[in-house]
Amino acid sequence: MSKFATIGAASLLACVLAHASPTSAIEYSGVNLSGAEFGESQLPGTYGSNYTYPSFAEIDYYRNVGMNVIRVPFRWERLQRSLYGGLDGPEFTRLSAVVGYAASRGVSVLLDPHNYARYNGNLIGSAAVPHAAFADFWSRLAQQFAGNPRVLFGLMNEPHDMPTEQWLAAANAAIAAIRAAGAHNLILIPGNAWTGAHSWSDSWYGTPNATVMRGVVDPANNFAFEVHQYLDGDASGTSAQIVSATIGSQRLANFTSWLRSNGYRGFLGEFAVAGSTIGAGIGDEALGNLLAYLDANSDVWRGWTFWAGGPWWGEYMFTLEPQNLGQPNETDRPQIAVIQPHLLPEPAALLPGIAAIALLERLRRRQRRER
Repeated sequence: MSKFATIGAASLLACVLAHASPTSAIEYSGVNLSGAEFGESQLPGTYGSNYTYPSFAEIDYYRNVGMNVIRVPFRWERLQRSLYGGLDGPEFTRLSAVVGYAASRGVSVLLDPHNYARYNGNLIGSAAVPHAAFADFWSRLAQQFAGNPRVLFGLMNEPHDMPTEQWLAAANAAIAAIRAAGAHNLILIPGNAWTGAHSWSDSWYGTPNATVMRGVVDPANNFAFEVHQYLDGDASGTSAQIVSATIGSQRLANFTSWLRSNGYRGFLGEFAVAGSTIGAGIGDEALGNLLAYLDANSDVWRGWTFWAGGPWWGEYMFTLEPQNLGQPNETDRPQIAVIQPHLLPEPAALLPGIAAIALLERLRRRQRRER
């Protein structure tokens, strides 16, 4: 590093220490690391062929970028090969290895059964998959991670096409089982209708989440509601389209008000902006708007995870996976530059020196790549 870079880094350190905020912003900020949910038409499938898990190198990359949580989607059918059966040994070893390494690096892991409230295509709460089976799965998983405060329990990815009341019953059964297993971990609870923030109070899918999900019962009172929010016309996340530069904050506003009015907390489990829209469209503005909105409402928002990183995405429009990971020519995706200013406040509030050192490490990484 040149003496000018060193001087600049020292100035940056002084600036961060001088302006460290005494209050925390967003507690959890990170990324979905996809792969273990892939190959859903091949269940259980073959590890390494139909699906994979995040690598330690990926965890290090996102940690060094400044993120402190990864959401790990996986398939229930792989981890528990039959209802009421034990957890599959090799599969649990793979998942546990990711959790163990991430925790050792100070990164929390949000476990995400990516099943849409189904098991082998059968709806939770049906005769084929009773609520008790869902509770049994979570009881077994909770026992394994009850002593690890860096593990968050995401009950289910995007329940849909079911009565909202049926989903609430399933969620409460799982919560009761988790607490009965002695686990006090933070639980993230989605709603019905793909848990869209924008549709939380709508009735087109049945009784609104805003009405039914107030019936959540958690003896430990350590939960948040997980929602997802995409920025394209139908909010599906199937297009790089962005409706407007402020669509993110607009679509989160009603849900945020609901959280505040009811004394709840929220977690944005999925959102995305395509790399191609950064600098060449309104992606920068839209992503910045959404993240700034979460920062400004951190009294009710506990965190967020961008969709998505993961080793098998290739040039998927929303990928956050760096090009040439671990190589001298490793290159961040364009979204990272917009995201990074929103990663510093929480650690700076608690340990400003450590936050500044982390920021200096990011600077050094960029300089090494630019040589």
